[in-house]
Amino acid sequence: MDQVKAVLKKADAVCFDVDSTVIQEEGIDELAAFCGKGREIAELTSRAMGGSMTFQESLSLRLNILKPSVSQIKDFLREKPRHYLLNIYSNKMKFFFEGDYAGFDETQPTSRSGGKAEVIRLLKEKYGYQNLVMIGDGATDLEACPPADAFIGYGGNVVRQTVQEKSKWFIKNFDEVIEVLNE
Repeated sequence: MDQVKAVLKKADAVCFDVDSTVIQEEGIDELAAFCGKGREIAELTSRAMGGSMTFQESLSLRLNILKPSVSQIKDFLREKPRHYLLNIYSNKMKFFFEGDYAGFDETQPTSRSGGKAEVIRLLKEKYGYQNLVMIGDGATDLEACPPADAFIGYGGNVVRQTVQEKSKWFIKNFDEVIEVLNE
């Protein structure tokens, strides 16, 4: 834990997982609930985040069950206001011309297991980061270290046993990170 804290104190970049880390919800679960398939998708999300299947398998399975149309996504976004953020790496869905779901872009690194590590490698190469910390709650976050120089497991919204067991430092409150930074 001390090694992770030392890297955090001198970090020149910190990468956060968003779903169930920065926000309490899983985005795909919220969309599924809106489309009437919440329970089915949430169970698959839980299995995927625990590491029982690859992220790409899970994403493909969940989106093929959900098959959201463009109009459903537009309705969802109208109900849930958007917030624009810079430097976001995320999955991209594909749609047929008439608006029906057509799959997801499998070339996006974040669409597969190991993809967050690819993004971190890219960020380190592009910006020259020497001390990059990854914070997240899932198996795909954990596998991003290395190339991340340190990983902080987060369980403030959902505790994933694999992540808790394999993290050198596991927190349930971001105040712990702030305390270390203020030392």
